Amino acid sequence: MVNYIWVFLAIVGIIFGLFNGTMEEVNKAIFDGAKEAVTLCIGLISVLVFWLGMMRIAEESGLLERLSKLFRPFVKIIFPEVPTNHPAMGYILSNMISNMFGLGNAATPLGIKAMEELKKLNGGKNSASRSMVTFLAINTASITIIPTTVIAIRMNYKSASPTEIVVPTIIATIISAIGAILIDRYFYYRRSRKG
Repeated sequence: MVNYIWVFLAIVGIIFGLFNGTMEEVNKAIFDGAKEAVTLCIGLISVLVFWLGMMRIAEESGLLERLSKLFRPFVKIIFPEVPTNHPAMGYILSNMISNMFGLGNAATPLGIKAMEELKKLNGGKNSASRSMVTFLAINTASITIIPTTVIAIRMNYKSASPTEIVVPTIIATIISAIGAILIDRYFYYRRSRKG
């Protein structure tokens, strides 16, 4: 659906440029936008590679395992249906830790694997289990300690203080994660009372 919206906007812009006599500006905007997109991607790649490397070092040093053990009791409360040593729990924890460090691109494959494992726990059903819904809510509103992508974008656009976004991001994501958990629990208990 989003692809159709973007195509529609591009076509409307080109048609408007043709009828308005500003086709030269439209062409300039297209090529400038493409150039800027490539520059932005290269800037993001360098930061993501750095943080992915840091995650790899944390994994090799055992830091990720220690963080997983630290968060495991909390995650077990949120996901009571998932057995402690099940692969889904490992993927959920890894996804949450990647999101904490602002590595959404690294967290995505872990999230997909977590959903696959949660689906196996759900008996392969096509309807979402409680754990799947909870994981989706938490993943969407995940706590971010280091907003890597936003910092990279701010650095790319020569922000005077690219890291000043860290504290507001931590506050906003903690509030959103708490809100997601509360809403998830509200609807779960409401539904279980009806059933």
